Amino acid sequence: MNWDDTAPSTDAAAPAGPDRLVGADADGEDTAVEAALRPKDLQEFVGQERVREQLDLVLRAARARGATADHVLLSGAPGLGKTTLSMIIAAEMGAPIRITSGPAIQHAGDLAAILSSLQEGEVLFLDEIHRMSRPAEEMLYMAMEDFRVDVIVGKGPGATAIPLELPPFTLVGATTRAGLLPPPLRDRFGFTAHMEFYAPEELQRVIHRSAGLLDVALEADGAAEIAGRSRGTPRIANRLLRRVRDYAQVKADGVITREIASQALGVYEVDARGLDRLDRAVLTALLKLFGGGPVGLSTLAVAVGEERETVEEVAEPFLVREGLLARTPRGRIATPAAWAHLGMVPPQHQAGGNGQQGLFGA
Repeated sequence: MNWDDTAPSTDAAAPAGPDRLVGADADGEDTAVEAALRPKDLQEFVGQERVREQLDLVLRAARARGATADHVLLSGAPGLGKTTLSMIIAAEMGAPIRITSGPAIQHAGDLAAILSSLQEGEVLFLDEIHRMSRPAEEMLYMAMEDFRVDVIVGKGPGATAIPLELPPFTLVGATTRAGLLPPPLRDRFGFTAHMEFYAPEELQRVIHRSAGLLDVALEADGAAEIAGRSRGTPRIANRLLRRVRDYAQVKADGVITREIASQALGVYEVDARGLDRLDRAVLTALLKLFGGGPVGLSTLAVAVGEERETVEEVAEPFLVREGLLARTPRGRIATPAAWAHLGMVPPQHQAGGNGQQGLFGA
């Protein structure tokens, strides 16, 4: 019994894994295109209705007081709009924005250099804030609360702390793992918001807006087809839109219909539920080689020819969220939905159940 197969990864960052069309992380092309597609204000921003309403109140109140906005913490999966919202916050406050990330700040001096050069009212966007080094994190406590940092000059007994006053600024922190943030840091944010995955109807609005900006002819059923395969993530929806656009220009008359979208995404191996080659390989191995499980993570990873971390961090989260795979103390098991999705019949001991029967021999 391999009990550690279900232990969560403690790595600071998820493994990159293979390049995936349905991966939520941004690559170089995404970064360039997203700059043109980003909404410029809260009215243009699609989805996240609750977050938008709350954030609008925070920003309008700050403008009415003539003060800088409270520090903001945005959490959620990659590709849901955390960076976009940080830029909107700066635009709504009429302030410049400076963008950096937690992994880039490995020493307290790195953070001190950034903070000391901020202008009054400036927005500092700190992506993946949970990956910042501990010394820099402790310096940030005082900077957020008192707008002051102590710069240490010298070493050993002769070291001296020189207080450095900072102009009022707004820190916008973004994280994909809010649970890794220490409570003292979380408590210093005046507004905290969690970004949810998008409904298909919201993604259709995102796709229609992006198609207009990209000058792509898109029919409503084509947008619905792309949205249904986008895993609830705008970044993935925009990426799929661009690949379907390419297919429509080469193989059709340039107009994206449901049929064209389905054919294009079939070429790119993204099925109707948003699963790609890696996802289906994991499910296929689990069903065909191990009868639906339970099977240890390491064994499953060997069966699909991938690293353990790739299966755990890249493929499993979506499969679990879709109800196609479950993690148990004895290993991974397939759900009835997984058998149905791949058009296979479960073994007798799993038929009509949730897969738990096989764990206890009942």
